[in-house]
Amino acid sequence: MSLRESVANFGRFAGRTVTETIGGVERTRIVLVLAAVLALSSADATTVGAAATPLRHSLHIDNTDIGLLVSITSIAAAIASIPFGALADRVHRTWLLGGAIVLWGAAMLWSATVPDFEQLLLTRACLGGVSAVAGPVIASLVGDYFPASERGRIYGFVLAGELIGAGIGFAVTGEFAALSWRAAFVILAIPSFVLAWFVLRLREPRRGSHRGTEEQEPTDAQKLAAKQDIEPDEELVLHDDPRNLNLIEAARYVLRIPTNVVLIVSSALGYFFLAGVQTFGVEFASRQYGIASEIANLLLLIVGVGAVGGVLAGGLVSDRLLRRGLLSARVLVPALMAGVTVVLFLPPIFTTSATVAIPYLIVATFALSAQNPPLDAARLDVVVPLMWGRAEGIRTFLRTGAQALAPLLFGAVSDYVFGGGHNSLKWTFVVMLLPLVGSCVILASGLRTYPRDVATAAASTS
Repeated sequence: MSLRESVANFGRFAGRTVTETIGGVERTRIVLVLAAVLALSSADATTVGAAATPLRHSLHIDNTDIGLLVSITSIAAAIASIPFGALADRVHRTWLLGGAIVLWGAAMLWSATVPDFEQLLLTRACLGGVSAVAGPVIASLVGDYFPASERGRIYGFVLAGELIGAGIGFAVTGEFAALSWRAAFVILAIPSFVLAWFVLRLREPRRGSHRGTEEQEPTDAQKLAAKQDIEPDEELVLHDDPRNLNLIEAARYVLRIPTNVVLIVSSALGYFFLAGVQTFGVEFASRQYGIASEIANLLLLIVGVGAVGGVLAGGLVSDRLLRRGLLSARVLVPALMAGVTVVLFLPPIFTTSATVAIPYLIVATFALSAQNPPLDAARLDVVVPLMWGRAEGIRTFLRTGAQALAPLLFGAVSDYVFGGGHNSLKWTFVVMLLPLVGSCVILASGLRTYPRDVATAAASTS
């Protein structure tokens, strides 16, 4: 058998395995397309960090300016996520997402043509504005495409795309950025137009098509809440159509759900740290371990394998625990993983050996990423289906705000608190572990509020 035939056979085997695991051809196509959307967004954000050195030399900027490039994208996305969340509850979602991706690609091409730092900031702001559509629309589509009992597992597959995109940003576009940061943005723009075509071909699911009341069967979480005689919060039970709430009323309502606030804050703190790693991880690895930036990109790509494993395992484990009777599994798993993350990130920060650091980094990123699928699934558990878009828009606004601050704060702390020297990023990463500690503590409080909020969401859809 020739090498080509062997590769082709392996490809067919892998394709069949993935299709069987996800549950059929159509479901696999949906998951892959949604994962690719997050991959594109993540690759773009990571490319700025991977291209930090050539950007500094070409545009004569420092770490704070690099952080600002990432932050301005996140700030624009945070602002735009609120109106996009409202649209996600009212318009044809696949058309909205596909059209935004076309503009997304155009903004990437524009980024590759700018002559100075100020204009690059403007293009990054525009890109952030159109990319904000992804969060609310994907959350709403996942809720309507897939049953509640497996949303954690499905979110794991979708969020794997986000991590694979980060790997592409570090390893692939990062290599192009070493030659030309403009080429890196062009490389990202090309597939965006192809992706938009696939998104536009997705069927639009019926809203609320996988909520318990329409299937005459409550979700697993709702069954457990009822079995344990958990009473809903009558003040939060909705008796009218949620679509009648205006944006301000909807924002007030979702921010009155205790568990939703816990999940938003915890997610924001996790993404805050991740955004700093994406922006300055390559430079930190180069300085701390004494390796070239190209090798640092490869190192972070290896570490990314742990992150992909984490998102796949986190959702799967929490779903299985939920089916076995542990009602708060989608909050408990992230809380435990947040504590593990803090402990395991300390050795790689202080060691100067890449060989010693790699095992810790793989397991630490596994624990960090394992938090996200159950958290995303839990948010759908505590919010009524017809408000998923607006709730995710508000969540994205607050989470992206944290992401926007992270690169700027990482850069500023490195430059102005620790002097911008050889060890400045090391001590910056130590300080920035504190938000992960806060995430663990906050999630612990969600174990108490989640059951009642599940019962409230169930009562609001009955």
